[in-house]
Order: sequence, then C-alpha cells, then structure tokens
Amino acid sequence: MTEVAVLGYGTVGSGVVEVLERNAAVIEHTAGDALHVKYVLDIRDFPGDPIQERITHDFNQILDDPDIKVIAEVMGGVEPAYSFTKQALEKGKSVCTSNKELVARYGSELLSLARDKGVNYLFEASCGGGIPIIAAINQSLIANEIDEITGILNGTTNYILSEMAESGSAFEDALADAQEKGYAERNPEADVEGHDACRKLAILSSLCFGKRVNYEDIYTEGITAVTHADILYAKELGMAVKLLASGWTVPEGDTKRFYALVAPFLVSPENPLFSVNGVFNAVFVHGNMLGDAMFYGSGAGKLPTASAVAGDMIEAVRRAGETIMTFDSTELLPITAIENESRRFFVRIPKEREEAAEKAFGEIKIVTVPELSGETGFVTEEMTEKAFEECAEKAGGIISRIRIK
Repeated sequence: MTEVAVLGYGTVGSGVVEVLERNAAVIEHTAGDALHVKYVLDIRDFPGDPIQERITHDFNQILDDPDIKVIAEVMGGVEPAYSFTKQALEKGKSVCTSNKELVARYGSELLSLARDKGVNYLFEASCGGGIPIIAAINQSLIANEIDEITGILNGTTNYILSEMAESGSAFEDALADAQEKGYAERNPEADVEGHDACRKLAILSSLCFGKRVNYEDIYTEGITAVTHADILYAKELGMAVKLLASGWTVPEGDTKRFYALVAPFLVSPENPLFSVNGVFNAVFVHGNMLGDAMFYGSGAGKLPTASAVAGDMIEAVRRAGETIMTFDSTELLPITAIENESRRFFVRIPKEREEAAEKAFGEIKIVTVPELSGETGFVTEEMTEKAFEECAEKAGGIISRIRIK
C-alpha cells in the first residue's frame, strides 16, 4: 500500500479523495498497488465528516512522515503551495497538482528539483481539467514539431459566452448564473479577465515550444467588454464569440518568431472550436507530422479535475524512481509583439461614422442587425494589428472590435 496525502480539502481536494476511494479497485489494479489517503491538510475542521480523522493542520506532519510517497497539492494560489511543494520534492516525495498559477510561475524550477531528487512534479489537471493534454504533448506528440496550440481553456468564460448566445443574457446576468451554478468564483476576475487562460497557455506553450514562456508577457484580453450586441452581430455573421488562448510560431529565416495571445475571437463553423459550448474546453494542436488534432472534454468541475490529479498520482506510484516530466528549461522564449500579426477584424461604429470608416479602412463588408438601428458593424480586410489601430484612429468613434479567427 502506498500512503498519500492531499493538501486542501476544497472542491478539488474532496474530489481527489472521492476518486481514490470510489475507484480504489481499478486504481490498485492499474497502479499495481493500493493508494491510501493518510492525511488531508486543511486549516478547517470537518466535524461529522469521515475525513475528519485524517485532517491535519500541520504540514510538517506530512513532510516528516517517511510513509508518504505522493502528495496532491490542490490548495491553489502561490503561497504556501510553493513552499510546501518545494519542501516535499526536496524530501523525495512526488507532488501532483492542479495549481496552474504555481506551475506557470515556478514550473521550470520545480521540475528541475524533481528531476534532481528522482521524483515527479506532475500537473495534468492544471491546463484542461479532465482533458489529458499534458500527457499528449509530453508523450504522444513528442515526435512532432508543434507550430500552433490554440484552445478554449477556461470553462467559466466559455459557459458565460454560451449562455449569452443561447439565452440572450447580458454579460452580468450570465456571470451571475455561472456563479449560482458553481461555475464561477465569487471573485471571477482571474477567469473573466483572461488571466486563468493566460497562465494555462504559458504552461502549454512552454511544453510545446521547448522554452519557458512568461505568462506576464502574453497579451491578454478578457470577456468583460463582450456585449449582447456583439453576440447579435456574431449570429448575423454565422459565427460564435469564443475566448481563445493561442501560441504559435512563424518561420523567419533560420529562426522562428513566437506569438502568444489571449482574447475574444469570432470563430466560424468551419473551425472545430466553434461547437465547443458550456463549461467544456478544447485544445487544438498542429504538428508537422500529425497535422491537426483536437482534445475535448470537461475543462472544470470537481470530479473531472480530481480525476486528472488522481491519474498523475497513479503514474507517480507506477513509475516510482523515474522522472516522467523532463522539461525544465529556464531559458525564456521571447514573445513577439502582436502589432505585425495579420488578421481580419469585426468592428462596431455609430451609424453616422460609416462613411468615415470606409475612408479609413478601405474595402469593408457591412453587417447590420435590425435591433441595433443606431450603429453599423463591418468586417475589415486582413490587416496587421498596427494598421488596424491606425485606421481605427482615423475613423474615430469606434464602439468595439473583435478579432476574427
């Protein structure tokens, strides 16, 4: 029997315990050994809950117990999760986590430490909930040179945008609905401002492109500015609004430029991400040998995320003494400014600015929505981000713009 510990008994932590206990038989068969939760660390007590007899408030009790071989860190945040993780790895204990903020900031350092100690730091649950995208990149796609990874990486924002499209809700109402159903936190800033997707993109891009991507350098927009009017225009165009996180390389002589971006996009039905709705996530990958592939599944929720953490714990037991994740590059991958990247844009302007917009942007495709009589929408020709900003300034009075994928 392998003794394990869980740090944090919130939504994901309680889910990890549930997965390990409900699926104990299949886990023992797969891992070749039973996994038993000996400790659960939390600042709270849970009177009346059977877990109470395993609750500890002292991390050192877990750290100093030689029987504990694997730890699930599902506390969230940077501290004390970083300190606890580092101490555990130094003690020769493997750590499995769903903490995308910690992985995005300190992943390279912690992977290097795990390698030096002959243990594992695994984080499948940090980027796509129950979607096995980390394992795919680290193992199944390792023979490919990946040049693009694009995904819907946040279930909260995808639910909000889906609800706005399906029910006609305003952003504020869709957010309140998401919070009521437990899909959004009381403070949803990390989700709706794009920070969560940005951190996940940094992790995935680091794995795909072989150097550390600093999430603080990624251009990021959230969905707080997306309105009911934007949704109506999207429907008129036969498109959907999605918050996309994308990292890609562009050849330039003997080198490659790397771009990264998190922002709302208009997506056409031809794009496989168009039909990804609700709290589901999806990750599109393009490899030079594989071509296109998409990974789809529950991107959030107690049991999908917990199952990914538990899966990492099983792997750590199965492959004890072997370091699975070998990426630990501390070399920073420079991110190219997006100003020279080209795409089309959808733009909304007051009706009286239509002529000025045509003069500024040249040939445009006008889009009208009967309910929005005081304004006009249009689609530009393909242009760089820099050129768009220059044209927008000339046109004046632009209400909003959304990039087109």
